[in-house]
Amino acid sequence: MMCAQGAPAAPRRAVFFVSDSTGITAETLGSALLANFPGMRFQRQTVPFVETVEGARRVVRDIRAAAEAGQEPIVFTTVKTPSVQAEFLAAPGTTLDLLSGHLTELEEALGVTADEQLGQYHGLVNAERYFSRMRAVEYAIEHDDGQSKRALDIADAIIVAPSRCGKTPTTMYLALHHGLLVANYPLTDDDFPTDSLPPMVAPYASRCFGLTTTPLRLSQVRHERRPNSQYASLAQCTLELRRAEDLFRRTRVPFVNSATKSVEEMSAVIMQTMKLPG
Repeated sequence: MMCAQGAPAAPRRAVFFVSDSTGITAETLGSALLANFPGMRFQRQTVPFVETVEGARRVVRDIRAAAEAGQEPIVFTTVKTPSVQAEFLAAPGTTLDLLSGHLTELEEALGVTADEQLGQYHGLVNAERYFSRMRAVEYAIEHDDGQSKRALDIADAIIVAPSRCGKTPTTMYLALHHGLLVANYPLTDDDFPTDSLPPMVAPYASRCFGLTTTPLRLSQVRHERRPNSQYASLAQCTLELRRAEDLFRRTRVPFVNSATKSVEEMSAVIMQTMKLPG
């Protein structure tokens, strides 16, 4: 694959998030570490509920295949059973045990040994909060890419942006990790020229938040989806981003450039700017 300037795109490094529970902790902590390397490209895979040695060996087969296909993979784990974790430590690549050391330090501080029963973290989650997150995820799926205008009046936030600026991952992160009701709307050629927000979201302008990026970054991302198309051309990306930023300024919609920010960082900016509960 070629990037917008004709140079070969950097290969994606395989990254696995492996857990004996839901995988949310491994993915969150691992992604926070990867965010410190914005210039690198990653192919991510989350594998939850790996509770047995046999289950671990199935995942290791995928890790070996990824290693044979390219660079050695990075594996983030939150696995408590030593025999299961040992399978990943023996796999090709670099395995980062996100519990190792920290549990030992806690055991020493508390004077007790950690319980090896699986799923303890998940079991401690407040039930009401858990179900509110699931409802938020359902809401996000229904309202992804402007698919539905039902119940927009109860949205905590509506993310507005040109296609491929990070609307969906940011929406899902806010829903899954914070239980917020978030919709998103894609700005397209049909929405311009205009002096106001698109009719579907205009009544809720105070809940809107915009995302932009750089033309080159947007072109690179779009080329992965539709290579050598007008949609991915640098000229089209430049036009769409300029129109979006002008619209946000006219309508006083706050916005952030997503080019150098992780999903976690963008979500934090949105929550702080709109004073949303964490």
